[in-house]
Amino acid sequence: MIRINLLKPGKKEVSEAPAAPEPEIREKKTQLPYMLIFLLVIVLIGALFLIQKRELDNERALLEDAKAEKQSLQYVLAKLEEMENQKQVLSRKINLISRLKARQGTGVIIMDELSKNLPDWVWLTEVDYKEFNIHIKGKSLSNNLIADFISNLEESRYFSNVNLISSTLRETRNNKYLEFSLNTQFVFPYTPIETGESIKENSQ
Repeated sequence: MIRINLLKPGKKEVSEAPAAPEPEIREKKTQLPYMLIFLLVIVLIGALFLIQKRELDNERALLEDAKAEKQSLQYVLAKLEEMENQKQVLSRKINLISRLKARQGTGVIIMDELSKNLPDWVWLTEVDYKEFNIHIKGKSLSNNLIADFISNLEESRYFSNVNLISSTLRETRNNKYLEFSLNTQFVFPYTPIETGESIKENSQ
């Protein structure tokens, strides 16, 4: 009778099976630190990316704020320029009104002063006033009277630069007289605000 041992090869397989996986376990243990380092590097890269992204977002926000502030400043500057232009326009209007007020009654003042300084036997035939320049024509019985008239005008605080232009002898019906013309400038006793014209302040 023949006996066959069927369990012996199985035992051999059972005894030899645990020896096979040892190199794979060792290899996994060796790769584990590298995997941890790799994961750590990835985490650091992600953290750096998030930090840089946050800083970039902050910079963009600051840039947007700066642009908005610049636009608001431009609006303010435009308003300031507009107000400055309005101020200049109002200033010109005020100066014009001041000039017009200063000229009110100028003709009356001129005629009154001419009349006050007019000697006897001297008559005025024409008075032309333009831009503070006065052209006077008249008649007189002598050159001395004309000289007196010029002297009176020079002493007045309302006139300056009195110049005799001409003095011509005329005769009608056995009457002789001198026909004269002279120029002078009207002077305010004060200087109006920025009149833009040659007005002199009398020092007397």
